[in-house]
Amino acid sequence: MGQGTGHPWRWRILAVVLVAEILDLLDATVVTIAAPSIRADLGGAPSTMQWLTAGYTLTFGVLLVVGGRLGDRFGRRRLFLIGVSGFTVFSLACALATSPGQLITFRVLEAAFGALLLPQGMGIVKTVFPPSETGKAFGLFGPVIGLSAVGGPILAGSLIELDLWGTHWRMIFLINLPLGLAALAGALRWMPRDRPRPGAVIDLVSAALLGAALLLVIYPLIQGPERDWPAWTWLSLGAGALFAGLFALWERRSRNPLIAPELLRLSGFRNGLLVLLGVFAGMAGLMLTLSLFTQSFLGYSAFRSGLTMAPMALGMALAAGLVSGLVATRPRLLLAVGTAVNVLGVVALALVIRWQGADLELLWLVGPMLVIGLGMGTGMGSLFDLVIADVPEAEAGGASGVMTAVQQLAGAVGVAGVTTLYLAQVQSQPVPEAMAVSLGAVAGVLVFTGVLIRLLPGR
Repeated sequence: MGQGTGHPWRWRILAVVLVAEILDLLDATVVTIAAPSIRADLGGAPSTMQWLTAGYTLTFGVLLVVGGRLGDRFGRRRLFLIGVSGFTVFSLACALATSPGQLITFRVLEAAFGALLLPQGMGIVKTVFPPSETGKAFGLFGPVIGLSAVGGPILAGSLIELDLWGTHWRMIFLINLPLGLAALAGALRWMPRDRPRPGAVIDLVSAALLGAALLLVIYPLIQGPERDWPAWTWLSLGAGALFAGLFALWERRSRNPLIAPELLRLSGFRNGLLVLLGVFAGMAGLMLTLSLFTQSFLGYSAFRSGLTMAPMALGMALAAGLVSGLVATRPRLLLAVGTAVNVLGVVALALVIRWQGADLELLWLVGPMLVIGLGMGTGMGSLFDLVIADVPEAEAGGASGVMTAVQQLAGAVGVAGVTTLYLAQVQSQPVPEAMAVSLGAVAGVLVFTGVLIRLLPGR
């Protein structure tokens, strides 16, 4: 394979990797709409709905960095095949779960195999495309990931409404089976075999410290409101900060850090991770909170609640198509404009909800959600290109793992933070006002993200 021409099947390989991305994003987002239906069927406390999402993304995020390193050590193609196989099997297990505990457990195991799967895909794409085409290839990740993220709730609502063969919410997991088998077949057919790197060592202490820090922070954020914030929740948050500090110290002294120091010296990669964190935390929190608001307060069906995301998906598709020619030349400008438009959409959504209250009709949500989608579609492709474009090939697996881990952890933080804020606010004020406050927090996160964009390289 020549460096100037790339792998002859590179576009087919990219398609397989994108199917894997869609598999993950659909599975992570369909639960935002299905959570109330799952709880109504299986039972469980209100926090069960948060754990169905946060348990998945937390596990995914912690293990993704390790997954990237495992790909470097044992071969990316091999880990991709193991990951997609395990993910598909545990998707079936989720569909067959009979209790909240079983479902959450299977979701965690599903996420563990997904953490083996996703980092390999981006690393493989980095190696099979020549430098002249990597921008175009990675430019497709943003729109595909974004559309999958907002399309997941629409799909979930439709499948629950159709209730095919009496499967109700279980079909949202069964849909993974054909996608997983397609990705497996494509990987076996087209993905090139690569050489393992036996010398690549995985620092399990770093992984344990990182996992402990995140769990100690996210667990009390989800359980705290339900238990009226007992003392242990605050102690847990403090311990989480302590473990985060220990992780940073250990990484500085480790001979084989999880996050290679060379990566963090790349300004595009380092600052891009912060922007990625803000964007995905805000959007994850918005989507789950909006689902709870429309179904629990407004009485929308799962299908109608899913339709609230349709204007966002349309806006993303329109904007991604309009700006595709500028991703390679004006990425930072597109990201800044997209974030500003996104903030306007979130503020407009908060105002509409506050104004209409219990009389809110679906039609009133179309405008704000369309604007949010236009903002996401404008900037998403540029974001992924800026984060990974300058990463050396030797660190592609580790960088992909870190980037996707931040994306997943952002989802867990957003779900825990924004949804917790919403559930706390509804205890002391009318639900529409509580929703407006939560959306104000999302807008604030996106404004801070917009400030960080100035630190990214212009091209």
